[in-house]
Amino acid sequence: MKIKNYFYILCLPLLLIYSCKQVSSVSEKTPVDYVNPYMGNISHLLVPTYPTIQLPNSMLRVYPERADFTSVKMKGLPIMMTSHRGKSAFNLSAVQTEANDSIPQVMYYEYDNEVIKPYLYQTHLLNEEIDVKFAPSHQSGIYQLKFEKKVPPYILLSSNNGQLTVKDNTISGFQQIKNSSTKVFIHLEVQENPEIAGAIIKGKMDYKQQTAEGYNATVGMAFPKDTKYVSIRYGISFISTEQAMKNLYREIKNYDLNQIAEYGKKIWNEKLSKIEVSGTSEETKNVFYTSLYRTYERMVCISEDNKYWSAFDNSVHNDSGVPFYTDDWIWDTYRACHPLRVLIEPKMETDMIRSFIRMAEQMDNFWMPTFPEITGDSRRMNSNHGVATIIDSYVKGLRDFNIEKAYYACKNAITEKTLAPWSAQKAGKLDLFYKENGYIPALRPGEKEIVPEVHSFEKRQPVAVTLGTVYDEWCLSQIAFQLNKKEDYKYFSQRSLSYHKLFNPQTKFFHPKDDRGNFITPFNYTTSGGLGAREAYGENNGWVYRWDVPHNIADLINLMGGKNEFINELDSTFSTPLGISKYTFYAQLPDHTGNVGMYSMANEPSLHIPYLYNYAGQPWKTQKSIRTLIDQWFRNDLMGVPGDEDGGGMSAFVVFSTLGFYPVTPGLPMYVIGSPFFEKAIIHLGNGKSFKVIAINNSKTNKYIQSAKLNGKVWNKSWISHKDVVKGGILELTMGNKPNRNWASADEDIPPSFEMYHP
Repeated sequence: MKIKNYFYILCLPLLLIYSCKQVSSVSEKTPVDYVNPYMGNISHLLVPTYPTIQLPNSMLRVYPERADFTSVKMKGLPIMMTSHRGKSAFNLSAVQTEANDSIPQVMYYEYDNEVIKPYLYQTHLLNEEIDVKFAPSHQSGIYQLKFEKKVPPYILLSSNNGQLTVKDNTISGFQQIKNSSTKVFIHLEVQENPEIAGAIIKGKMDYKQQTAEGYNATVGMAFPKDTKYVSIRYGISFISTEQAMKNLYREIKNYDLNQIAEYGKKIWNEKLSKIEVSGTSEETKNVFYTSLYRTYERMVCISEDNKYWSAFDNSVHNDSGVPFYTDDWIWDTYRACHPLRVLIEPKMETDMIRSFIRMAEQMDNFWMPTFPEITGDSRRMNSNHGVATIIDSYVKGLRDFNIEKAYYACKNAITEKTLAPWSAQKAGKLDLFYKENGYIPALRPGEKEIVPEVHSFEKRQPVAVTLGTVYDEWCLSQIAFQLNKKEDYKYFSQRSLSYHKLFNPQTKFFHPKDDRGNFITPFNYTTSGGLGAREAYGENNGWVYRWDVPHNIADLINLMGGKNEFINELDSTFSTPLGISKYTFYAQLPDHTGNVGMYSMANEPSLHIPYLYNYAGQPWKTQKSIRTLIDQWFRNDLMGVPGDEDGGGMSAFVVFSTLGFYPVTPGLPMYVIGSPFFEKAIIHLGNGKSFKVIAINNSKTNKYIQSAKLNGKVWNKSWISHKDVVKGGILELTMGNKPNRNWASADEDIPPSFEMYHP
């Protein structure tokens, strides 16, 4: 025993030194070191996240191309993805083979020892014995390949529907994106000089033919047998091959991959450091910074030397010093992703709004876009929520855009374009009915669709479209108020109350109604509506859409019979079982995953629901729900995202919620308080000031707010204004392991609804 104690005393200094080193190594981690691009790469049901390698909001994005994360083979090496849903342009393959062997156009690789960071990719290609490293810049990228076989290496570049030309150590050409007029151009250079180069024709390199075109056009280079390394750099463009070359030379001066990777790491740390968090587990930081990284994937800046190709009018434009952004699924991102940028990236958010206005000007009709992509506006989903990004930014102080133009682009989209989902047609019979009656009518059982603008698969989505549009009309009324358009303000304010038309007072659900004014019967709020409930709602069932009145929650409380009834109905959403097998439920409602009772954590219309307890004077239930939901569904693992991560929409919810507040109503300059996950968070605002959230006694169990102070003064409200945030300051929350049911429970303490400022 004495010997053991003596040994312990001798070793104690060494143990302390080692322990300190371990603590130090953790503290030395930078924000980007916490990012796990693999988080969510296995989907619970539908579309997973992709392990994207790119610089923030940049045109060049890549990830290893495979059917899904568990695929044992990878299709070549990525050059560029044109959509966050997996569409890619070009394909790079490296192969070691004898000259008389058949040369594939695209190699399928077994891979191992893969490492993915936002700014770096590396792997080993087992079947070819090649080590791969890649680093991206904004509009260019660099590969370094190490060959281990004792046979000649080949570099192959293929274009699916395009043209490529190889000359000496360069390849240039284009690929046309499927079903669009958009072309992606490339200029690629190899540091090492090839022995021969040419088009790949029927598995052989034809050095007499330098150009390949059409589908699967492939050209390549062959290098000497003893070549150990091949370094490749390339630029991409939507304008021309010449511009692709300019983009390359502007960004990558040589073949130093490590230099580009270090630059990328620096850029990511600059962005992610806009929010500093401390005082929690390393896993929670992983989830936080990975979520913040996802909010920087899109929109993407496609300005190239002050010019940009616009798929909205198929022309090249001068950007006049204002970067042009596209690729945004606004139905998903208006809720939290755009509001997050208002706080930490106001200049970027302003440029994005100016891009929306430009898109509207360039299209055939002066309509605000709904789903602007690289290939133009795809008009997906329902409603016209671009109006929410406009008013939310404007009332929060972003003014460097033409609000008058934005207003008319939004108004035209809501009143001139059909409200039918997934359609770019002009308003028709369905829209006239909505204008006269205040709701979209549902088809009666057995009634056939005769309205031509209704999508055959997406259906009318009558309740979802009605609720989405009345919110849009409320947003429009708020812009009209800012512009002193009094008649429009009154008109659209009144129209924004039309959700009353579909509220069923007997069931307290929003219920589809036919064109005669009758509720559709029989009707089941869990399972009626067909695939995706599209004949009534959209992707989610009636349990989710009964809460979809973000602009007037106080009135929704009244409709449900008061605060107690409202709380009871909220509780029932989280506690009511599916009532059928999961197999049957998800076969009908595949987007309605991440279930807690009837609540769906996996789809954007649900994100605000846990915060609604605040509006009925029981914020402690919000605090419990938020902590529980994020701990359950957002984790630092392959299945750590419960549903489709559409352009940062869901990730921004995680960022806000873990900080301790959330923008329930984009368009009202305020945030609803939840329960912070960190002891300390510092938000570095775009105006140069900082807002801090301090959580005293915070822990996994101490999730309940006992008391609060805002800038040193007692704060009993369950919300804070944007004005208080952007002027800088401190929100101090004292936490405990049991609810303080009195905090923020009085009528005067609940968050505002409809308007904060009465005209």
